[in-house]
Amino acid sequence: MAGTTSSTLNTPTTNSTTPAKQPQPPPGQRKNGKSWHPPRAAFRPLSVSISSRTSNSHGSYSSYRKRISLAQTAQATKTLEREMKAERAVERDRRVQAIRDRRKAREEKERFERMGEKMHARVVERRRRREGRRTKGGK
Repeated sequence: MAGTTSSTLNTPTTNSTTPAKQPQPPPGQRKNGKSWHPPRAAFRPLSVSISSRTSNSHGSYSSYRKRISLAQTAQATKTLEREMKAERAVERDRRVQAIRDRRKAREEKERFERMGEKMHARVVERRRRREGRRTKGGK
């Protein structure tokens, strides 16, 4: 008898206490019955996107190509930015130099006017011509 009881315990028995397979909910309704919550998609990180898995078996290769193309666009953008900054710097330097030249001319004019108050006009003109020759030759 002991042998028969042990064999009956090891065999599976169908009992009314075991849960039966529950029917699937209709489409659009949540499995847990919380129909007031909006349905959510499964979490899939961007590195393993669906399109890369379905398009080819080498998903990493397409992400590599994408990375390379992004790097090339960034490089082109940086080059364009550098060129634009250089153009702005040249324009700024040109304006600054023009301001310096005007200031220098104004100061020189004021200096010759002060000299004209003390000396004769011909002497001032002669000095102006001589200084002009000296500065032009020095450049």
